[in-house]
Amino acid sequence: MTHFDLTGRRALVTGSSSGIGLELARGLSQHGAAVILNGRDEGKLAAATAQLGSEGLSVDSAHFDVTDKAAVQVGVAALLEGGPIDILINNAGIQRRVPLLEVSLETWDEVLRTNLTSALLVSQALAPQMIECGGGKIICTLSLMSELGRRTTGPYTAAKGGLKMLVKAMCAEWAEHNIQINGIGPGYFATEMTAPLVQDEQFSSWVRGRTPAGRWGDPAELVGAAVFLSSRASNFVNGQVIYVDGGMSAVL
Repeated sequence: MTHFDLTGRRALVTGSSSGIGLELARGLSQHGAAVILNGRDEGKLAAATAQLGSEGLSVDSAHFDVTDKAAVQVGVAALLEGGPIDILINNAGIQRRVPLLEVSLETWDEVLRTNLTSALLVSQALAPQMIECGGGKIICTLSLMSELGRRTTGPYTAAKGGLKMLVKAMCAEWAEHNIQINGIGPGYFATEMTAPLVQDEQFSSWVRGRTPAGRWGDPAELVGAAVFLSSRASNFVNGQVIYVDGGMSAVL
């Protein structure tokens, strides 16, 4: 079990004020990591930090916009004054459902900046310190839509597909420095972002029927993959994606 122990590791989880990011932050903290929550909404970030604190977990927070290069550089520099960051989870993301023939350039840019460009900016800011310290872990939250398309999800699909390839590109350049860069690909999980879909019985029934496990995922079920990829147990795993989807991507 010591291979999965994160005691003494410091982790930054972007987009962790709610949903999957908050659950991943909780899980890493429960496994011993000193976790820093991040988000753009200062109120939600404070509430999430207080929530985990009330559960007896030791967490901190960093309020900066991961889509803003200058804000990332300032925010990361401030965090590094408190010590190295050993684990980065690039989790920030948004969804804007609109047909491709109707999507505006502003919406397209917003989705790509939040889901894809932010991962590059934060990884760029932290990688030099990881190289100097002799290694680190970078994990990106991908999606089934890193592999598959669906109507009205064009910008999101393009961003998550790009993020999958960014994982591989970072592996190609940084693996020699003992940095492991991998992705987690959730299937359909019940979160704040997917709440309208969960409540849509027709769509929810489709998800249950299409998923071999016969149900939606619980965000807590992503923690195992995150802990594995954050720990010594994955030291020779690089440039890979673990799909946690109840089997959806395995069957026709």
